[in-house]
Amino acid sequence: MGFDNWDEIRTAYQVARAGTVSGAAEVLGVHHATVIRHIDALEGRLGARLFQRHPRGYTPTEAGQLLLAVAQATDDQFAQLGARIAGVGEDVSGELIITSLPNLSQMVLPALAQLAAEHPAVRLRYITDLRVYRLEYGEAHVAIRAGARPTEPDNVVQLLCARESALYATPAYIAAHGVPRSDAELAEHVFVGAEPGKSRAPYHHWLAAHVPSEAMVFVSNEFDAQLGAVRAGIGLGFLPVTEARADAGLVEVMPPRPEWSAALWLVTHVDLHRTPKVQAAVRALKAAAAVCPDEA
Repeated sequence: MGFDNWDEIRTAYQVARAGTVSGAAEVLGVHHATVIRHIDALEGRLGARLFQRHPRGYTPTEAGQLLLAVAQATDDQFAQLGARIAGVGEDVSGELIITSLPNLSQMVLPALAQLAAEHPAVRLRYITDLRVYRLEYGEAHVAIRAGARPTEPDNVVQLLCARESALYATPAYIAAHGVPRSDAELAEHVFVGAEPGKSRAPYHHWLAAHVPSEAMVFVSNEFDAQLGAVRAGIGLGFLPVTEARADAGLVEVMPPRPEWSAALWLVTHVDLHRTPKVQAAVRALKAAAAVCPDEA
């Protein structure tokens, strides 16, 4: 059977989320009597109990769970629609959400500065996180991802650049321990790195395969902490060459290699890819990535 009153389904969904009539009424901005009337009418139309009433509130029955699964999917679809509509304006304005790994901020921030200067009506929101944000749900407009090429079917994926990394140390570390002249000499040194299994960076996998675990004297799940440890002279560490070569306090002890390089991908959702706002972000990020070696 079809439904001619989606307000009743929305009410049932909010009752299930809140667990009480009063909680749903507050979210919906209606009187609690309206909530009860909607639930009673919906149950009458369906010929089934959707909730078990008890002193603590309302608990969905099996029939209620079936209905609420549909309501949840519908709510998600409206969230997607709202996110997409928000991005389809013809001018470059409003909120623009960009997400990347934390260690890419030095490359991304010049792009954001360019966007802010060229489009003062844009409100920039930059999220750095290890987790993958879902563009189809409006969690971000543009994502920069590292590693294997993203495969989500509704996303537009472009190779941004290949981010090269090399092995670095401080002059103080070199004075105390020397410089490794070959891979075989790496076993004579100590290292800074990521927590085991916490990084997808190819150089961390390479390091784990070529250096004994006891040589890892400092590990962290944060790139800034790893960078700080290398700068403090705790050990040798892999760093992006574009940042490390600009740091007078660091010495490149082994140059970059292809097996240490990570591909960076620029990802947008197909529904928003051609909008002026997203295209402005794409242009700015490509310009900022021009300093990356081997740019695509």
